[in-house]
Amino acid sequence: MIDVSKIDMTTNVLGFKISMPIMIAPTAMQKMLILMTLSSWSTSSVKEVASTGPGIRFFQLSVYKDKHVVEQLVRRVERAGFKAIVLTLDAQIIGRRENDIKSRFTLPPYLTLKNFEGLDLGKMDKVENSGLASYVAHQIDRTLSVKDVKWLQSITSLPILVKGVLIAEDSCESCTGPSTHILGRRVRRGTDVFKALALGASGIFIGRPVVFSLAAEGEAGVRKVLQMLREELELTMALSGCRSLSQITRDRIIAPWDAPRL
Repeated sequence: MIDVSKIDMTTNVLGFKISMPIMIAPTAMQKMLILMTLSSWSTSSVKEVASTGPGIRFFQLSVYKDKHVVEQLVRRVERAGFKAIVLTLDAQIIGRRENDIKSRFTLPPYLTLKNFEGLDLGKMDKVENSGLASYVAHQIDRTLSVKDVKWLQSITSLPILVKGVLIAEDSCESCTGPSTHILGRRVRRGTDVFKALALGASGIFIGRPVVFSLAAEGEAGVRKVLQMLREELELTMALSGCRSLSQITRDRIIAPWDAPRL
Protein backbone atom coordinates (compact mmCIF):
# COMPACT_ATOMS: atom_id res chain seq x y z
CA MET A 1 0.00 0.00 0.00
CA ILE A 2 1.63 3.24 -1.18
CA ASP A 3 0.29 6.79 -0.84
CA VAL A 4 0.62 8.34 -4.31
CA SER A 5 -1.46 11.45 -3.64
CA LYS A 6 1.66 13.56 -4.13
CA ILE A 7 4.15 12.84 -6.91
CA ASP A 8 7.49 14.66 -6.96
CA MET A 9 9.00 14.98 -10.46
CA THR A 10 11.63 17.60 -9.68
CA THR A 11 15.22 16.70 -10.46
CA ASN A 12 18.70 18.14 -10.91
CA VAL A 13 20.63 18.07 -14.17
CA LEU A 14 24.24 19.26 -13.97
CA GLY A 15 23.34 20.91 -10.68
CA PHE A 16 20.34 22.82 -12.03
CA LYS A 17 16.94 22.14 -10.49
CA ILE A 18 14.12 21.61 -12.99
CA SER A 19 10.45 20.80 -12.51
CA MET A 20 10.53 17.49 -14.40
CA PRO A 21 13.10 15.32 -16.23
CA ILE A 22 11.87 16.50 -19.64
CA MET A 23 13.98 19.04 -21.53
CA ILE A 24 13.81 20.68 -24.93
CA ALA A 25 16.43 19.53 -27.45
CA PRO A 26 18.19 22.01 -29.78
CA THR A 27 15.03 23.51 -31.24
CA ALA A 28 13.18 26.58 -30.02
CA MET A 29 11.40 28.59 -27.28
CA GLN A 30 11.27 28.08 -23.51
CA LYS A 31 9.47 29.95 -20.73
CA MET A 32 8.27 27.23 -18.40
CA LEU A 33 11.16 26.18 -16.10
CA ILE A 34 11.81 23.43 -18.64
CA LEU A 35 15.48 23.35 -19.55
CA MET A 36 16.06 24.02 -23.25
CA THR A 37 18.97 23.87 -25.69
CA LEU A 38 19.53 26.51 -28.39
CA SER A 39 20.95 25.32 -31.70
CA SER A 40 24.13 26.90 -33.09
CA TRP A 41 22.28 27.28 -36.36
CA SER A 42 19.33 29.08 -34.79
CA THR A 43 18.02 32.13 -36.62
CA SER A 44 17.85 33.86 -33.22
CA SER A 45 21.10 34.68 -31.44
CA VAL A 46 22.08 33.61 -27.92
CA LYS A 47 21.74 37.26 -26.87
CA GLU A 48 18.21 37.52 -28.29
CA VAL A 49 17.11 34.29 -26.62
CA ALA A 50 18.68 35.27 -23.30
CA SER A 51 16.81 38.59 -23.36
CA THR A 52 13.38 36.90 -23.43
CA GLY A 53 13.43 36.21 -19.69
CA PRO A 54 14.89 33.95 -17.01
CA GLY A 55 15.43 30.26 -17.65
CA ILE A 56 18.00 27.49 -17.75
CA ARG A 57 19.47 27.37 -21.24
CA PHE A 58 22.11 25.16 -22.83
CA PHE A 59 23.82 25.83 -26.17
CA GLN A 60 24.30 23.23 -28.89
CA LEU A 61 27.75 23.41 -30.44
CA SER A 62 29.43 21.70 -33.38
CA VAL A 63 33.20 21.64 -33.82
CA TYR A 64 34.15 23.69 -36.88
CA LYS A 65 37.33 23.47 -38.90
CA ASP A 66 38.19 26.98 -37.72
CA LYS A 67 38.73 26.53 -33.97
CA HIS A 68 38.81 30.32 -33.52
CA VAL A 69 35.15 30.39 -34.56
CA VAL A 70 34.35 27.74 -31.95
CA GLU A 71 36.11 29.73 -29.24
CA GLN A 72 34.30 32.94 -30.21
CA LEU A 73 30.95 31.13 -30.04
CA VAL A 74 31.80 29.80 -26.58
CA ARG A 75 32.62 33.32 -25.36
CA ARG A 76 29.28 34.63 -26.68
CA VAL A 77 27.46 31.80 -24.95
CA GLU A 78 29.21 32.53 -21.66
CA ARG A 79 28.41 36.25 -21.86
CA ALA A 80 24.75 35.50 -22.61
CA GLY A 81 24.45 33.49 -19.39
CA PHE A 82 23.94 30.03 -20.88
CA LYS A 83 24.59 27.28 -18.35
CA ALA A 84 26.17 24.46 -20.37
CA ILE A 85 27.35 23.39 -23.81
CA VAL A 86 25.83 20.46 -25.70
CA LEU A 87 28.53 19.20 -28.07
CA THR A 88 27.19 17.36 -31.14
CA LEU A 89 29.20 14.27 -32.09
CA ASP A 90 27.06 12.66 -34.79
CA ALA A 91 26.70 15.33 -37.47
CA GLN A 92 30.15 15.80 -39.00
CA ILE A 93 28.45 14.45 -42.11
CA ILE A 94 24.70 14.74 -42.54
CA GLY A 95 22.58 12.03 -44.10
CA ARG A 96 21.15 12.09 -47.59
CA ARG A 97 18.16 14.38 -47.03
CA GLU A 98 16.30 13.85 -50.27
CA ASN A 99 13.68 16.53 -49.64
CA ASP A 100 16.46 19.09 -49.16
CA ILE A 101 18.12 17.90 -52.37
CA LYS A 102 14.90 18.13 -54.39
CA SER A 103 14.08 21.58 -53.06
CA ARG A 104 17.72 22.75 -53.22
CA PHE A 105 17.30 23.87 -49.63
CA THR A 106 18.97 27.04 -48.41
CA LEU A 107 17.97 29.77 -45.99
CA PRO A 108 15.62 32.41 -47.45
CA PRO A 109 17.22 35.87 -47.76
CA TYR A 110 15.37 37.28 -44.75
CA LEU A 111 16.88 34.67 -42.39
CA THR A 112 20.48 34.34 -41.24
CA LEU A 113 22.42 32.15 -38.82
CA LYS A 114 22.43 34.82 -36.11
CA ASN A 115 25.00 33.19 -33.85
CA PHE A 116 27.66 33.53 -36.56
CA GLU A 117 27.19 37.22 -37.29
CA GLY A 118 30.59 38.90 -37.29
CA LEU A 119 32.40 35.58 -37.64
CA ASP A 120 34.07 34.50 -40.87
CA LEU A 121 32.20 31.26 -41.49
CA GLY A 122 30.70 31.76 -44.92
CA LYS A 123 27.08 31.64 -46.00
CA MET A 124 24.65 28.86 -46.84
CA ASP A 125 24.59 29.54 -50.56
CA LYS A 126 22.35 28.06 -53.21
CA VAL A 127 23.81 24.97 -54.86
CA GLU A 128 22.59 22.28 -57.21
CA ASN A 129 21.71 19.89 -54.38
CA SER A 130 21.29 20.85 -50.70
CA GLY A 131 22.72 24.10 -49.39
CA LEU A 132 22.75 22.62 -45.90
CA ALA A 133 24.76 19.55 -46.95
CA SER A 134 27.27 21.74 -48.78
CA TYR A 135 27.57 24.09 -45.81
CA VAL A 136 28.23 21.23 -43.37
CA ALA A 137 30.79 19.66 -45.71
CA HIS A 138 32.77 22.90 -45.89
CA GLN A 139 32.55 24.00 -42.25
CA ILE A 140 32.26 21.03 -39.87
CA ASP A 141 35.44 19.25 -38.75
CA ARG A 142 35.19 15.59 -39.76
CA THR A 143 38.21 14.66 -37.65
CA LEU A 144 36.24 15.23 -34.43
CA SER A 145 37.40 12.93 -31.62
CA VAL A 146 37.78 12.80 -27.85
CA LYS A 147 40.74 15.21 -28.14
CA ASP A 148 38.28 17.91 -29.24
CA VAL A 149 36.14 17.28 -26.17
CA LYS A 150 39.23 17.76 -24.00
CA TRP A 151 40.18 20.90 -25.94
CA LEU A 152 36.70 22.34 -25.38
CA GLN A 153 37.01 21.59 -21.67
CA SER A 154 40.27 23.53 -21.64
CA ILE A 155 38.72 26.75 -22.97
CA THR A 156 35.56 26.94 -20.83
CA SER A 157 34.40 26.20 -17.32
CA LEU A 158 30.86 25.45 -18.51
CA PRO A 159 29.66 21.84 -18.14
CA ILE A 160 29.75 19.91 -21.42
CA LEU A 161 27.08 17.43 -22.50
CA VAL A 162 28.16 15.13 -25.33
CA LYS A 163 25.25 14.68 -27.76
CA GLY A 164 24.88 11.85 -30.26
CA VAL A 165 26.68 9.05 -28.42
CA LEU A 166 25.74 5.84 -30.24
CA ILE A 167 27.82 3.20 -28.44
CA ALA A 168 28.93 2.70 -24.84
CA GLU A 169 32.62 2.94 -25.76
CA ASP A 170 32.15 6.51 -27.01
CA SER A 171 30.41 7.41 -23.77
CA CYS A 172 33.29 6.08 -21.69
CA GLU A 173 35.91 7.83 -23.84
CA SER A 174 34.15 11.19 -23.56
CA CYS A 175 33.80 11.17 -19.76
CA THR A 176 36.55 11.98 -17.30
CA GLY A 177 34.43 11.78 -14.14
CA PRO A 178 30.84 11.22 -12.94
CA SER A 179 28.47 11.37 -15.92
CA THR A 180 24.86 12.32 -16.58
CA HIS A 181 23.01 10.27 -19.21
CA ILE A 182 20.15 11.85 -21.15
CA LEU A 183 18.05 10.06 -23.79
CA GLY A 184 17.44 12.21 -26.83
CA ARG A 185 15.27 10.37 -29.36
CA ARG A 186 11.89 8.76 -29.95
CA VAL A 187 10.23 9.98 -26.75
CA ARG A 188 6.56 10.55 -27.48
CA ARG A 189 4.71 9.56 -24.28
CA GLY A 190 5.14 9.88 -20.54
CA THR A 191 5.58 6.12 -20.42
CA ASP A 192 8.64 6.52 -22.68
CA VAL A 193 10.11 8.94 -20.13
CA PHE A 194 9.44 6.46 -17.31
CA LYS A 195 11.16 3.63 -19.21
CA ALA A 196 14.19 5.80 -19.98
CA LEU A 197 14.57 6.73 -16.31
CA ALA A 198 14.19 3.10 -15.25
CA LEU A 199 17.00 2.11 -17.62
CA GLY A 200 19.35 4.66 -16.10
CA ALA A 201 18.75 7.99 -17.83
CA SER A 202 18.84 11.17 -15.75
CA GLY A 203 16.33 12.83 -18.06
CA ILE A 204 15.21 13.08 -21.67
CA PHE A 205 15.31 15.61 -24.51
CA ILE A 206 12.35 16.10 -26.85
CA GLY A 207 12.63 17.81 -30.22
CA ARG A 208 10.00 16.96 -32.84
CA PRO A 209 7.01 17.13 -30.44
CA VAL A 210 8.06 20.69 -29.63
CA VAL A 211 8.50 21.71 -33.27
CA PHE A 212 5.23 20.11 -34.41
CA SER A 213 3.22 21.64 -31.56
CA LEU A 214 4.84 25.03 -32.15
CA ALA A 215 3.82 24.88 -35.82
CA ALA A 216 0.27 23.83 -34.94
CA GLU A 217 -0.58 26.17 -32.06
CA GLY A 218 2.43 28.34 -31.31
CA GLU A 219 3.57 28.78 -27.72
CA ALA A 220 0.24 27.41 -26.44
CA GLY A 221 0.85 24.20 -28.38
CA VAL A 222 4.27 23.71 -26.80
CA ARG A 223 2.81 24.29 -23.35
CA LYS A 224 0.12 21.72 -24.11
CA VAL A 225 2.62 19.05 -25.21
CA LEU A 226 4.85 19.60 -22.18
CA GLN A 227 1.85 19.45 -19.85
CA MET A 228 0.62 16.29 -21.56
CA LEU A 229 3.98 14.57 -21.07
CA ARG A 230 4.09 15.74 -17.47
CA GLU A 231 0.63 14.35 -16.72
CA GLU A 232 1.40 11.04 -18.44
CA LEU A 233 4.64 10.64 -16.48
CA GLU A 234 2.86 11.50 -13.24
CA LEU A 235 0.14 8.93 -13.97
CA THR A 236 2.71 6.24 -14.85
CA MET A 237 4.62 6.93 -11.64
CA ALA A 238 1.44 6.69 -9.57
CA LEU A 239 0.37 3.42 -11.22
CA SER A 240 3.87 2.04 -10.57
CA GLY A 241 3.91 3.14 -6.94
CA CYS A 242 6.71 5.67 -7.42
CA ARG A 243 6.38 8.90 -5.46
CA SER A 244 9.68 10.36 -6.65
CA LEU A 245 12.07 9.88 -9.56
CA SER A 246 14.58 8.09 -7.34
CA GLN A 247 12.05 5.27 -6.92
CA ILE A 248 11.93 4.60 -10.68
CA THR A 249 14.32 1.66 -10.78
CA ARG A 250 15.15 -1.10 -13.28
CA ASP A 251 12.81 -3.58 -11.61
CA ARG A 252 9.82 -1.34 -12.41
CA ILE A 253 9.84 -2.34 -16.08
CA ILE A 254 10.08 -5.49 -18.18
CA ALA A 255 12.09 -5.08 -21.37
CA PRO A 256 11.75 -7.39 -24.40
CA TRP A 257 15.14 -8.93 -23.60
CA ASP A 258 13.90 -9.80 -20.09
CA ALA A 259 11.28 -12.24 -21.38
CA PRO A 260 12.25 -15.92 -21.04
CA ARG A 261 13.06 -17.57 -24.34
CA LEU A 262 11.00 -20.63 -25.18
